[in-house]
Amino acid sequence: MKRLVMSMVALAALSVMAVPAVAQNSAAPIFEPSICAYAPNQPTSDACLEMMGSQPKPQLDRAPLDGYTISTYSFWKVGPDAVNKFDGPNGNVIGVIAAGFNFVNVINADNPEWLQIQGGEWIQKSTAQYVETSRFSGVLLPDGWNQPFAWVLDTTGIYSSLTPGGPSTAESGYLTKRYDMVNIYAEAYDSEGWRWYMIGPNQWIKQTFVAKVQPAPHPTDESGEPISGRWVAVDLYEQTLVAYEGDKPVFATLIASGLDGTETNEGLFTVWARLAHDPMSGATGAPNAYALQTVPWVMYFDGSISLHGTYWHNLFGYRRSRGCVNLSISDAKWVYNWMEAAERDAENNLTNHVYVFSSGVYGQPPQQVAQTNSVG
Repeated sequence: MKRLVMSMVALAALSVMAVPAVAQNSAAPIFEPSICAYAPNQPTSDACLEMMGSQPKPQLDRAPLDGYTISTYSFWKVGPDAVNKFDGPNGNVIGVIAAGFNFVNVINADNPEWLQIQGGEWIQKSTAQYVETSRFSGVLLPDGWNQPFAWVLDTTGIYSSLTPGGPSTAESGYLTKRYDMVNIYAEAYDSEGWRWYMIGPNQWIKQTFVAKVQPAPHPTDESGEPISGRWVAVDLYEQTLVAYEGDKPVFATLIASGLDGTETNEGLFTVWARLAHDPMSGATGAPNAYALQTVPWVMYFDGSISLHGTYWHNLFGYRRSRGCVNLSISDAKWVYNWMEAAERDAENNLTNHVYVFSSGVYGQPPQQVAQTNSVG
């Protein structure tokens, strides 16, 4: 989402944020991809079965939940029609929330018919709907991580297939569950160019049902030198974010980037402002108008485009925004604090980069189909 006006008071508060230390896994099992390389019409090798048996699921620590924000704030959807604001329950109309995609932070819900929102105004409870905040969070990546993995995106519950490109079947023994994590042991392509991932013995799943975490290209600065310090890579094709310290990945999660018409721009950017929370609004009076109170953990990097916490949806892994990079509240807090803890230069300036790229064309199969392992 885009914000139109920024509070200078909020900007001034940035330097006083306390940043805790960041914990991380210490070591990772070594994954040898050649052991499970796919060969059509060949059985899975004993060595591959043994490796899958020893590493059946990603064993990665989740980033901690931001329990304070999730439990302290109370977010409600209002509209989509215009909603009057009052000076008190059954009081005088003192303003209006314009028609659009609107959410408010409720500070008092004790009255059975009225809600007091941030700013002190009141709205009728019948015009709003409580929103359950996502408790999803990403994972910390251990030293030496090289095991590809993915989050399941599917919300319908489908069985995996026995072979790449084959029909889903209960015989495979794996039923998808939203946000489940799976290891990727091998890849194959079907006749249309879509990738299929082997996630277990005789268990294959099409790439459209998952978001794969993979290393990003290391961007370079204007002088051609690889960027250093703490930076994040946002892959618009996979809808994932990986955080790096130099060339070492330390954290990975799902994101939701810009929709058609409001795509997130690709490129290398610098975080230019950080706010613990900020209101966002835009397109007032237009069909796509929106207004959001108390958006948490905001990191602006491309004008009014930011990384930020998101409470109004739980569809991370799919494009959903007006250009910003949506994170869960817990993930946004982790990235916010981790960036704040980066080493500063001699003038006490803090530089964090955001590298936005796409490892493919969103919604389309990879351009190249493997010559030797095409199936279907």
